[in-house]
Amino acid sequence: MCVAGFAGGAARGWHDNVARISTASGSVSPMEAPQSPGAPASAPPFAEPTPLGLLGLAVGCAALLPIAFGQALTPAAFRTAAMYCLLFGGGCQFLAGVMALANKNLLGGTLFTTFAFNWVINYLTLKGLSEGVVPDSHVVLAVDVCFLVIFVVLTFAFGFFSKLLFAFLLDIDVLFACRIAREVTHAPAFALPIALATVALMGIALWLAFAILVNSAAGRTVFVVPGPLFKPGPA
Repeated sequence: MCVAGFAGGAARGWHDNVARISTASGSVSPMEAPQSPGAPASAPPFAEPTPLGLLGLAVGCAALLPIAFGQALTPAAFRTAAMYCLLFGGGCQFLAGVMALANKNLLGGTLFTTFAFNWVINYLTLKGLSEGVVPDSHVVLAVDVCFLVIFVVLTFAFGFFSKLLFAFLLDIDVLFACRIAREVTHAPAFALPIALATVALMGIALWLAFAILVNSAAGRTVFVVPGPLFKPGPA
């Protein structure tokens, strides 16, 4: 996250999701394909793709920050940010999503792939803004409401896996709530909270990616990822 369109010469949003997180020197997956008792564990066809998706998300968010803070609202800035959104926000997350699905990680693959296409929408929106074409605010608002519903539910679900991942999703909830409030009230005061939420989203995405990459390489916990916020009930 982040993911969404832009309008009125300012950032309209961004977002995304994580499917796997690192704890200690390994990783936790919210949804793996179940293994039959006694069946030999089969190696996934690809290495863990989550860091690729998270780093792509972080780079996409970084490209949006000058626009979000109102420091670069020129056609050149829109065109430049659009390319980063396409290649990193869209490309990295699409690759991560496809590989996660091939690894039988249903939740992660679904999220990364879905929101990769939303980053493509970011690219098209920014490219349009650079040419003076503003997206329809009614369509953007409807999609934002849909995404907020999705993320509120996922925030609760990911609380069963990590407090940091819960905070990651909660940050996206706040971001989309501010986007919706700004669209409904037309109040420019929501621009700063949206920009700050994007900074937080980038920071958490980087931390989670580094936790998976560095903890695995070091064989010990370098980047700490806290455990679950909620405890699942008995099966």
